[in-house]
Amino acid sequence: MVSSTEYGSHTWDLLLTVDHQHEGIKEEITLQVTGDLHVGGLMLKLVERIKIAQDWSDYAFWWEQKNCWLLKTHWTLDKCGVQADAKLIFTTQHKMLRLRLPNMKTVRLKVSFSSMVFRAVSDICKMLNIRRSEELSLLKQSEGTLKKKKKKDKNSKEPATEDILNLCNSPVSSGLPANPGLYSKTMTPVYDPVSGSPASSTITWFSDGSSAEQNCSILALSHPTCSPEMLAEMYQPRTLADKAKLNAGWLDSSRSLMEQGVVEEDQLLLRFKYYTFFDLNPKYDAVRINQIYEQARWAILLEEIDCTEEEMLIFAALQAQYHVSKLSLSSETQDSTCESEVDEVEAALSNLEVTLEGGNKSNILEDITDIPKLADNLKLVRPKKLALKAIKTYWFVFRDTSISYFKNKESALGEPIEKLNLKGCEVVPDVNVAAKKFGIKLLIPVADGMNEAYLRCDNEDQYARWMAACVLASKGRTMADSSYQPEVQKILSFLQMKNWTMCSQAASEPDNVDMKPECFVSPRYTKKFKSKQLTARILEAHQNVSQMSLVEAKLRFIQAWQSLPEFGLSYYIVRFKGSKKDDVLGVSYNRLIRIDMATGDPITTWRFSNMKQWNVNWEIRQVAIEFDQNVSIAFTCLSADCKIIHEYIGGYIFLSTRSKDHNETLDEELFHKLTGGQE
Repeated sequence: MVSSTEYGSHTWDLLLTVDHQHEGIKEEITLQVTGDLHVGGLMLKLVERIKIAQDWSDYAFWWEQKNCWLLKTHWTLDKCGVQADAKLIFTTQHKMLRLRLPNMKTVRLKVSFSSMVFRAVSDICKMLNIRRSEELSLLKQSEGTLKKKKKKDKNSKEPATEDILNLCNSPVSSGLPANPGLYSKTMTPVYDPVSGSPASSTITWFSDGSSAEQNCSILALSHPTCSPEMLAEMYQPRTLADKAKLNAGWLDSSRSLMEQGVVEEDQLLLRFKYYTFFDLNPKYDAVRINQIYEQARWAILLEEIDCTEEEMLIFAALQAQYHVSKLSLSSETQDSTCESEVDEVEAALSNLEVTLEGGNKSNILEDITDIPKLADNLKLVRPKKLALKAIKTYWFVFRDTSISYFKNKESALGEPIEKLNLKGCEVVPDVNVAAKKFGIKLLIPVADGMNEAYLRCDNEDQYARWMAACVLASKGRTMADSSYQPEVQKILSFLQMKNWTMCSQAASEPDNVDMKPECFVSPRYTKKFKSKQLTARILEAHQNVSQMSLVEAKLRFIQAWQSLPEFGLSYYIVRFKGSKKDDVLGVSYNRLIRIDMATGDPITTWRFSNMKQWNVNWEIRQVAIEFDQNVSIAFTCLSADCKIIHEYIGGYIFLSTRSKDHNETLDEELFHKLTGGQE
């Protein structure tokens, strides 16, 4: 029998598990509680019962059945929905996590398992001295990308922890607040006197002593030594479906690590998720530039992005520049002063600072009444099934965002044969400098798919001007835009790197240079060429980049990567509403592309600039998007959760709102509003 006083008190037993981190044991404690007891009071009662004097400030309750944290300490147990059958674990919010960085180095650090992933990534980037944390996220490797590696590792022991960089003593890692002035632009840049590359400006914030410099140099400097055996063990996508597997494991930025099944000492990948690298500055971004460069390098080596043989040799030459420079530095005396190194990096900064739009705005006060246009003879290549004559020369006029072509220059005052509106089109370069081939492939969206037009230019200058105009027009911009001339120069610079000639010195060098060419190209090219042939061709291409500093070579590598047609595309297998077959959806920073899974050809492109709204039907997991001109699409995602695509779209729109004029603090609330959804 229960007395009336006990019955009236409404107390009940609650089983709590205390996770003692230091002892590595779990202790079960039962407390008598009431529904009107708030979470903070429950924590106080529990700590008083434990009777261990220690700092409990990082501890919180994890509700196992509901898969959530009880972080609102002023809420009562009734408001939280906690009843007698609840299993609450009193554990630390910050736990150890292993992160594989883009340069394939693994760091071990303490991360908040209770904060949303967006906030956790921001804290991680502060530890690693990477600005613009909103461009990165955490990726869990899917089972499909691990199968090959597991098979390879069956007969070999896993490598020991020699590659793991332990950063668990960093300020943020210990749960301490970060310095609010961390990314101040008034910071004095620090340069590495050995490599000539800028070390992190916040190196002293890391910790004190030489270990900070060592950690920073590991993250800011490249180590391009990977054997063909190492490449063979890594996952290499062969098809679009394989590439879709690479993007299936992005974590939800609006939920915590613990809520997504991540446990202590798990390994995740830290990667640049959004391919809009804003305000990239060699003075302050040594680690960030190197990690972007490394992500690009591995994407090319593992053939995650396609490139031509000519382009592959350029990428190899830029990597070889690092190799050759390191050899020459090691053979010289160390008596040189830092001053020359600073000058070298300052020169690279002034010439190659990469911004979102690029461009020198000094010409912004040009005569605004003048409408820029291009007019020239170009060759139009048509599919043979549409015309008897496959290639014919016409007089082309480029004005605003459209191209018109006429029979000849004299007839340009009349009606054009055809007018092509390039807004929202796909622009694909088709260039072979050695063969003097300068082509521009235009895929122009129409109601039932894409129309294809192919322009052929006579020389590099003509190609650069027309290609730059097409690229801007596809984004809805004209040649009056301040980024037109920088775009022309960028294209010319890339063509110049491709335009090399074999010389006797390059031909004689392969035997004298200690270079493993297999480290610089994808396995496809190591099978195609013998080692000496490959070395000769890389050194041949290296002639055009041999005068670059290491920082400049990295920036040029990133720019060349950005110039590839497939740059920035993340692939997902989807089923469009009303369709009977699966398609691939490519998500980029400014558009969505529907791609035929069998052929790889783009079917339709939709620009974010024409998007009116997007939402998700969480019951049937369907993404619905409305565009201008009453165009609407809907699809379900088959290779990943639809929340990932929803977050990608919202994330890119969020990143498009960034400005140098704004305070560098992130509008986290806006990000979650655009990406969170309402499940």
